[in-house]
Amino acid sequence: MKRYWKIISFSLLGITLGIAVALGAYHFLQKEAGSVSGSGDAISNAEGSFADASSEAERLAKESIEAERREEERLNQIQVWLESGGRATIREGLIKAMHFGMETYMEAEPEITLVMVGDVLMHMRVTNSGKKSDGTYNYDHLFEPVKELISEADIALVNQEVIMGGKELGYSGYPRFNTAYEVGDALVAAGFDVVLHATNHTVDKGKEGAVNCLNYWKDNHPQIGIVGMYASQEERDTTYVYEKDGIRIAILNYTYGTNGLPVPEDMPYLVNLMKEKLIKEDIKAAKEVADFVIICPHWGTEYVHKATKNQRNWAKFFMECGADLCIGTHPHVIEPVEWMENEEGDRMLVYYSLGNFVNSTASTGEGVANRMLGAMATVTIAKDRKDGTVYIKEYGAEPLVTYVPNSGKAIATMHLDDFTDELALKSMTYQKDANFSVEFLQQLWQEVMGNLPN
Repeated sequence: MKRYWKIISFSLLGITLGIAVALGAYHFLQKEAGSVSGSGDAISNAEGSFADASSEAERLAKESIEAERREEERLNQIQVWLESGGRATIREGLIKAMHFGMETYMEAEPEITLVMVGDVLMHMRVTNSGKKSDGTYNYDHLFEPVKELISEADIALVNQEVIMGGKELGYSGYPRFNTAYEVGDALVAAGFDVVLHATNHTVDKGKEGAVNCLNYWKDNHPQIGIVGMYASQEERDTTYVYEKDGIRIAILNYTYGTNGLPVPEDMPYLVNLMKEKLIKEDIKAAKEVADFVIICPHWGTEYVHKATKNQRNWAKFFMECGADLCIGTHPHVIEPVEWMENEEGDRMLVYYSLGNFVNSTASTGEGVANRMLGAMATVTIAKDRKDGTVYIKEYGAEPLVTYVPNSGKAIATMHLDDFTDELALKSMTYQKDANFSVEFLQQLWQEVMGNLPN
């Protein structure tokens, strides 16, 4: 959509210039015509004075006749100019001016806008919030307040923390989650294009839960990119690539583990695990089919706002393998964003953790409020028209907060700017952690993210 608005804007600029050209020509002709009109007035005045002074009238008449002759000559010259190509010149000027808008747009760098959010953590209260009076489920309410920002991006990613194995396996929360297929419907309706499924909860319901989830996506939303969890070795070995305006972006997703639960022996490709050899080979393959590589690791330590040594070591490894952007999940709280580079010239932007996108933890006490603050990564990836380099043009993050009312219904994630202390006081979160307030969330964001643009 943004691309079309750019075309319209530049075209309007061209049309404006075209109108200016046309008005210039119009005023020129009006000026010439005005000269002829002036000569007519001179004739009238001369005729009027003839009765009083014939000699003066004769002089004025001669002057008027001469002026009329000169103006007639000028008009003839204008007519000759118009007939010999003047009209074409005006028309050509208008066309060129209108083309200027399109040419200016075409000279601009092609770019892709990307957003990504953190963990969709379906605690039982969140799963139950979607149940309707007729027994059906709908979760559009979870994402409605931020839907516009998601859908405006060229590509939107989400970390689906828990498996969607369906009601046939029974809905469950922590520690072994399973939620409704309708969560996927809501994600699609909100505008997400890529769903990341490599998490520590991928095999919470074993092979059956994972296969149910994969089949749901294949049967209902085949256009959605599913990354990190696969139905076959062939699918696992095929790099997901998003392409627009000549820019190709590869997206990879891995998890540190599966909470000690085994990956099915007959499906070793089911979930991507963080293994150096595998990741190195995958990044190499991705660079062969894409201009820009994004890696999304499920890593780190839960509820810690600082990147661990382990995360930094992995990030350094990703960068040296050739990744361009790293966006992490799993800690359930936000962590810093920074550029990483080395002496060899490798460079990569790292979002260590986006925190939760949606959650309603059953825990109580200090620290619960921290889990309600999440981040939406916003990145613009552009391509230099001169040398073809694809790079990060702009980046930032949007602070988000999950609102869980005391009723447990109408749970929603919203922009922090739209959140109020009145809502905080009415929330279930405040009953569990009295720190939950707008000021607390703003200070926490500043402490972790600093002056990161949003």
